[in-house]
Amino acid sequence: MNTPSTTRRELLSMIGKAAGGAAMYQAMTSLGHAAESEYSGPIKLSPAKKGASVVVLGAGLAGMVAALELRSAGYSVKLLEFQNRAGGRCWTLRGGDEFSELDGTRQTVGFAKGNYFNPGPWRVPHHHLAMMDYYKRFGIKLEAFNQVNHNAFVHNSKAFGGKPQRFRHVQADFRGHTSELLAKAANQGALNDAVTREDTEKLLAGLRAWGVLNKDNRYVASERVSDYRGFDVEPGGGLMPLATPSEPIGLHELLQSDLWSQINSGNMYEFQTTLFQPAGGMDALAKALERELKCHMRYNTKVTKIAQSERSVTVHFTDANKPGAQQSVSADWCVCTIPASLLSQMDIQVGDAMRSAIESLPYGSSIKVGLEFKRRFWEDDERIYGGISYTDLPIQMISYPSNDYMKAGPAVLLGAYSFENTDSYRFASLTPNERIRLALAYGGRIHPQYSEEFSNGVSVAWHRIPWTQGCHGVWSESLRKEHYNNLAQVDNRIVLAGEHVSHIPAWQEGSVLSALDAVKRLHAKAINV
Repeated sequence: MNTPSTTRRELLSMIGKAAGGAAMYQAMTSLGHAAESEYSGPIKLSPAKKGASVVVLGAGLAGMVAALELRSAGYSVKLLEFQNRAGGRCWTLRGGDEFSELDGTRQTVGFAKGNYFNPGPWRVPHHHLAMMDYYKRFGIKLEAFNQVNHNAFVHNSKAFGGKPQRFRHVQADFRGHTSELLAKAANQGALNDAVTREDTEKLLAGLRAWGVLNKDNRYVASERVSDYRGFDVEPGGGLMPLATPSEPIGLHELLQSDLWSQINSGNMYEFQTTLFQPAGGMDALAKALERELKCHMRYNTKVTKIAQSERSVTVHFTDANKPGAQQSVSADWCVCTIPASLLSQMDIQVGDAMRSAIESLPYGSSIKVGLEFKRRFWEDDERIYGGISYTDLPIQMISYPSNDYMKAGPAVLLGAYSFENTDSYRFASLTPNERIRLALAYGGRIHPQYSEEFSNGVSVAWHRIPWTQGCHGVWSESLRKEHYNNLAQVDNRIVLAGEHVSHIPAWQEGSVLSALDAVKRLHAKAINV
């Protein structure tokens, strides 16, 4: 009779269900399933044909990377941008900046000098190799982005009387209680059909260490447990009061609170240490690329039609600020990075397969609210330095600045980041002032200091931003199977690029990798026609 065995997939599933994302990702790493970016270094294009030209549509990161690399190969490059700035969603708002929503509602940012808010991308994982390479190539100074702060809060408005709990308390207690249950299962022989006796002994030793269990495999209050979750009275010096261990939250209460669901994001590959942010704002790379490509750039250009023949591409446009007479520019080739949410509304001369792909891709909803306060009360009062507090309230999270720690004066935090849910659509339906008011009301349930310390705020609802009308392309497995390859093909003389033409949507890495792949394929075709 064969001995029952457990596949690696089944084992990972068991670990994930029993111990959460932290344990599952550790197992994935040990089994060799963690993958990194496909980027292997700067691309090297062979010289372009003499006189070859390309028009690039959209001066976000994808468009500017495409323009930079094609120019390096010898192409004559023209870069058309709808806005009066480059960068697209790689965007940083500072005091004095102004922008409008689709209905004409205008916001003017009132932040103090030196403060800023990233309404789009706000962090870069260490394994986003293309982004890291371009930062290095352009000499962009990076700071560590604090994703996980064990002293931040997790919050369920229906648990613990609505009182937020420290991240470290919930993490240590969930890990401890889970380890205790697994230890009991191992001791009772429930794992005999999955692992050997020796493996069981090693598993128990690992659970005692990982879950901070006592000699009886119990998770109970002790100084050692408090080394992980913190003390009620901290150890001191001299004749200060003796340290008092803290009391773990009971298993039933912890499970019913659902707070365990808020402690795993930092274990996801995308959010693992170290993450980075450019010093002074996410738009640092965009500004560097813009300086490099300034002489090729045409701003305030609203594309209305993209036509192509066997020999060239002609792009028709108007002045975005002064709609009127049609103008046009022609080139041998075209790299189009305009979001599909807008491209689907345009007259673009491509084959039926690409047209269907463009029209089939939905865009995700997302809103962010940046709030400036008179002082860093989260640091002064709560000892929270960077990181994120999570909540079941519609704001979903509060992210504290990962720079200028302990600096006097006003500071900006991310007061709401709602995405891919009904709350994000609800927020988007409101005026900017109403979004800010709600962010203050909800955030005040976690930080009572909000009402007294608030100075001003700004809100971005991505479905209401004229030049993107959505946050990012949302692919399902079936949608990718039917349309992705058609969207990515070189259609005669046109190729699309951007985060929506990648397997890393919503990330800048996806935009850059998409652009690099697109120009390599376009160039390969161009030198052979």
